[in-house]
Amino acid sequence: MGINVQFRPMTIHDIDEVVRVEQASFTAPWSRESFYNELMYNRYAKYIVMVYNGRIIGYGGMWLVIDEAHVTNVAVLPQFRGQKLGEALMRCLMDMARQRGAATMTLEVRVSNHVAQSLYRKLGFRNGGIRKRYYPDNFEDALVMWVKLI
Repeated sequence: MGINVQFRPMTIHDIDEVVRVEQASFTAPWSRESFYNELMYNRYAKYIVMVYNGRIIGYGGMWLVIDEAHVTNVAVLPQFRGQKLGEALMRCLMDMARQRGAATMTLEVRVSNHVAQSLYRKLGFRNGGIRKRYYPDNFEDALVMWVKLI
C-alpha cells in the first residue's frame, strides 16, 4: 500500500461522503437512506470507512449472521485504485468478521468484473455459483464467491 490510511467504524455522520464514494464506484449506487437504514436498523450490519488525510476514500460493509459474513459493499474512489487499498479494505473486513466469530465469508461480484474477482481469489475466495440477472441496472449475472475464514 503506497499511502497511509486509517480504518474506523462508519457512523451516520459519514454517510454523505460514503454516498459520494458509492456514486463514483457503481452504476446502481445505494441511496443515502439505504446506508442510514443499515447503520441505524440492521443489527447484523457492520461498516467501516477508509480515511486518508481526513477524507473518506473507501468503505466496506457486511452482514454478520451467526457464523457467516456476507459482504454487501466494497468501494474505493477511482483516483485511489491500483494502490492495493481495496485489498487492505477486504483484509480489514475479513479480520473483523473472524474476530466476531464468522467461519465463512461470501460476496457477489459482477461476472464482468475480472479485476475484483482476481483480488478476491488472491484472498482465498472460490467460485460458489451464479445468481442470474442479479444486478438491476443491466441484469448482469453475479458470481457468488466464498472463503473459509477459520
